[in-house]
Order: sequence, then structure tokens, then C-alpha cells
Amino acid sequence: MGTKLTSATKQKRRIAILGSTGSIGESTLSVLDHAGDLGEANFEIAALTANTNVEKLAEQALKYKPEFVAVADESKGDDLRAALAGSGIKCGAGASAVEDAAELDTDWVMAAIVGAAGLRPTLKAALRGADIALANKECLVCAGDVLTAAIAKTGGALLPVDSEHNAIFQVFDFDQSERISRLILTASGGPFRDWSRDEMVSATPAQAVAHPNWSMGAKISVDSATMMNKGLELIEAAHIFPVPHERIEILVHPQSVIHSMVEYVDGSVLAQLGTPDMRTPIATTLAWPTRTPSPSAKIDFAQVAKLTFEAPDLIRFPALRLAREAIMAGGIMPAALNAANEVAVASFLAGGIKFLEIAAISEQVLDRSVKLNGPATLSTLEEAMDADSQARRMAEECVAAKAAA
Repeated sequence: MGTKLTSATKQKRRIAILGSTGSIGESTLSVLDHAGDLGEANFEIAALTANTNVEKLAEQALKYKPEFVAVADESKGDDLRAALAGSGIKCGAGASAVEDAAELDTDWVMAAIVGAAGLRPTLKAALRGADIALANKECLVCAGDVLTAAIAKTGGALLPVDSEHNAIFQVFDFDQSERISRLILTASGGPFRDWSRDEMVSATPAQAVAHPNWSMGAKISVDSATMMNKGLELIEAAHIFPVPHERIEILVHPQSVIHSMVEYVDGSVLAQLGTPDMRTPIATTLAWPTRTPSPSAKIDFAQVAKLTFEAPDLIRFPALRLAREAIMAGGIMPAALNAANEVAVASFLAGGIKFLEIAAISEQVLDRSVKLNGPATLSTLEEAMDADSQARRMAEECVAAKAAA
């Protein structure tokens, strides 16, 4: 996983951005623009995809001139074709068109499609041996064993984009993994780090998405507020790195300067530091195993002044406990937890449930899934998708029950 060099040494690195109109997709294009400005334009954009935002997708396509663009919402196909008429750019619509973009001959794929919708196209790209820059949590949370097996079989590389996993990747010695005693995932603590549970009862969506350090989409911002994102990152880390989950710890670090750490058996702790800007980890994956300039701001250590740390509070943030329980149960249980959380977060953002009910519903669904499925294994993507569907139905029932109460 840490030694493949061929893709980055080609004269032109062909890339596809799955989810180009989202936050990660736009940040990726920003990194590419910056590299081009410095005369290091060794990248060629071959494919771009979006979920529904045809206007932005068409704007990107006309600027970067990819071979192929796709919109997941099939009803938007005519709009996309009209916007690109006469450009010579091929386009498609629907889930199958997004998969076509993933299967296009590219060296590097940014997997930034949010949610379970990103599973199948990411796996398609992995099965043909592309390097996968993974920004989609669900791929590893829901189907980690399936995705990592595909990557191992075809010889591609799994390049984590999440700032925490990317930080570990940069300082993890894969040749001496047995000499690593623990991984430390840092967490900002989110907007409610200092709030009591009584205060969180009345937390609004606007307050939950107001992250103190990072600029992110609404869903992941809420996950940061509940700290479910850190629980899901724990599950991801257990798939990416050959370290048992029991030796992966979470530490609250409000400044978000140290993005994660690796402790070795001799007591050395290696950390990756940077400003809270996703363009830094994107740049490291884009140019891996070399480096490319990024437009990210550089750290002013004198201005930072101090770095602080604290243990997470599992009472106020039970999502961390739920993630541990899901990974211990194994099989389809992480997929069930993720699906339940997605439904609950969507309901919270729409005003359907209260903030603390997000974790409560997720726990109910996880408990029911364990009772219904027992020690369920996971060997195919279809099993993960079935678990996702089952958990979503359960979560929707829980949301309806809360609304009726």
C-alpha cells in the first residue's frame, strides 16, 4: 500500500474527480490550478462527475475540457447535454454514467462522492488498478474489507484524503508496522466541545454546522458536532493501517494543527502538522509519492502559540462508543451504523429530530441490527448495500416514531 510508484512517474497523470462540485472536488481543482500556475501541470483531467449541480459541473467542464462528465441525477441529463452542446465533451446521466467515469482509463481517482452512493463507482475504479484518493468515509466504513481486497488484488494504492488518515499515512512506516504501538487520531471537538448535554438538547442545525476550524458540508459538519465523524474515522483507520482497532485512540485537539500521530515502540511520536485546509492532504495524494505545491496557508507557529489536548467525553459524545461497538461486532455492523447516522442527520438538518436524538437513533438501529443479523460477515458489496438499506429503513421508523411522539 505504501510502495507503488508507477502512476506518479508518468509524464501526464490522468485523473478523474468523482464529486467535483462538492467541497473536496472544488478543493482538488484549486490544487490543480495552483500546480499549473507554478509550471507543474503534470496532470490531465479526464472525467468529472456531480450529483445534481449541472450548472457548476458544466462550468468546470468548459474550463478543464475533460473527456467525459456525468451527473448522477438522470433527470438532469438533458440540462447537462444542452450546457455542453458544441463543446465536444461527452456526457452522461444516471448512476451508471458515474460508474462509466470511474472506469475511464485514469491513473488517479478522487473519490469524493458523499454517502453510500460513492461505494460502487469507487470500487469500479479500484478494480481496474487506479490509485484511489479516498475522501468518502462510507467506502471503508461500509465495505472496507471489499475495497481493500480489490486494491490489493489490482495493485493500486489507497491514498487517504481525510486529514487525520492522511497525516498518519505521511508518517507511518509500512515496512515496520509491527514497531508501531498506537495511532492517535486528533479531533477538534466540534462546535459543542464545551457544551453540556443539557445545552446540546436545544442545539440547532445552524449551530451544529458552524465548525470552529474547518469549512465542510452540512452533513460532515453535523458529524463533527456529534463526533460521529471521529468514530467513523476510527473504523476507517483500522482498514487502512495494519494496527488493531484497540490500539487506535482519539484525542481532542481544539487547534486542529496536529492532524494525527503515530507512536512507535521506542517512545517516538511522529506527527503531521498543517493549517486546517483540505487542500494540503489533497495535494499529498495527488502527487504521491512526490510532492506538489498547494495553495494552503502555511503555519505561523508564533501565532498558534500553544497546542492543547484533552480526552474525549464518551458521555456527552456517545457516537464514539457506538463506533467502537460497531467495529467490534464487525461484518455489516459499521455499515448499519453509518446508514442510521445518515438518516438521523438528514432528519435533524430538516428539523425533524433534536440533536441528541441523532446518536440515540443510531444506537437503536445498531442494537436492532446486531440482534437481527448476529455476527454477520461481509464479503461482497451487495451485502454492504443490503445492510445499508435495512438500517435506513430501521432509522426511518425511529425518526417517524420520534415525530409522532
